Amino acid sequence: MSVGNEIRPLVPVILVGGSGSRLWPMSRTSYPKQFLSFGESESLFQKTILRLQSFDAYQPPLIVTNDDYRFLVGEQLRQIGVTPRAVLLEPVARNTAPAIAAAAAFVTEQDPDAILHVLPSDHHMNIDATYWDCVRRAINLAETGHLVTFGITPTEPATGYGYIEAGAALGDDGFAINRFVEKPDMATAQEMVAAGKFAWNSGMFVFQAAAYLSEARRLVPEVVDAATRATQNARDDLEFCRLDADDFATAPSISVDYAVFEKTDKAAVVPCDIKWSDLGTWASIWNHKSDGEDGSVVEGPATLEESQNLFVYSDGPHVAAHGVEDLIVVATDDAVLVTHKDRSEDMKTLVERLKASPDTSDLVANHRTDYRPWGGFTSLITGDQFQVKRLFVNPGRQLSLQMHHHRAEHWVVVCGTAQVTIDDTVVTVQENESVFIPLGAKHRLANPGPETLEVIEIQTGSYLGEDDIIRFTDDFGRK
Repeated sequence: MSVGNEIRPLVPVILVGGSGSRLWPMSRTSYPKQFLSFGESESLFQKTILRLQSFDAYQPPLIVTNDDYRFLVGEQLRQIGVTPRAVLLEPVARNTAPAIAAAAAFVTEQDPDAILHVLPSDHHMNIDATYWDCVRRAINLAETGHLVTFGITPTEPATGYGYIEAGAALGDDGFAINRFVEKPDMATAQEMVAAGKFAWNSGMFVFQAAAYLSEARRLVPEVVDAATRATQNARDDLEFCRLDADDFATAPSISVDYAVFEKTDKAAVVPCDIKWSDLGTWASIWNHKSDGEDGSVVEGPATLEESQNLFVYSDGPHVAAHGVEDLIVVATDDAVLVTHKDRSEDMKTLVERLKASPDTSDLVANHRTDYRPWGGFTSLITGDQFQVKRLFVNPGRQLSLQMHHHRAEHWVVVCGTAQVTIDDTVVTVQENESVFIPLGAKHRLANPGPETLEVIEIQTGSYLGEDDIIRFTDDFGRK
């Protein structure tokens, strides 16, 4: 759809952060919810980017993400064929106010009059005529110096969202903000929804980049000073832009709501009556996938017997449920979650307990599948002086030229064609063929083909840790 003549061009700023702990065990620190697809063709991050590509009112996206997620962002952009305006890398997490300040400072150097549309990377919403009317009204307010947020019309008294109370009308476009309300208890949520003046806080914003910097500098100068210096002293690294680590680290960790919107007299809210969810809990995923009727939703292998109103999600193990109801069951290859459908908001307490125990802390941080800039690997079996992994290498990618002091490796190609370097020799290994990498040999695995390369790797040796890697050359600048 072409709307470029109707809506002033916007610079979309996509915030790609957060751990999504309430969606454990699928969402983990090393691979959080925004990069997950939940059984669909694209991840939440990719869906956010593709929504922007459908309308020419948006310029190429500016993405702000943590350094740890740079290759996930890069690979998922490559998969959908999108080239961003830039990818800004935060050296440390500092919440949304510094992240947005860095984006605003970066854009104003190129376009002092730019209007930003700040969007989380992990929400679901319907993009329709109502949505575009909200965007138009937000732009109108932003052009008069307002800092605008979108208030989603509540469909229920949800306790998992913050709320915004609308104040005086600002013409026909929106309202001043009377106050923000933190996530309420059920009784308070019911009262606010019945009052009709409250909306869900969407976490989406529209404002002039310069106006945001000006107001943030007045209210939280340390945030803007740190973000501006970090942007001015940033350096390019491959296709990324690294914010200066020392400068950015001086910014306080604070949300844009606390830092700016709850203090400024320039805040405005545009009521937005669209289908929207932050997909922050398993209950919200259930609602997203449901057809609206009571009953079960099943994703993945499962058998339900004498059971009803279940949400079952599995990315591998077969789930069998008998004689139960009103439960959420999520199974991965190394963990299973069982919770009541009304308790998915309370997941953070469980995750914190898992994180605090040495026996389970890795279940919060990492999947058995570890994603790397070239693809990744899944740990299949680990024993005394041996380990078996499944490697997957994306088309056109290659691992670093490396060697190991303590282990040898056998590679068996199960899908695709591998190009293998062993010291001064380069060989091609086809499906059902194997190759041996002796301890101490310089070696590299590459995928020259158009499809994903899959290899079974068998490691043997006295030490099998990931830190036993000496890299000589690497396409991704790793040491």
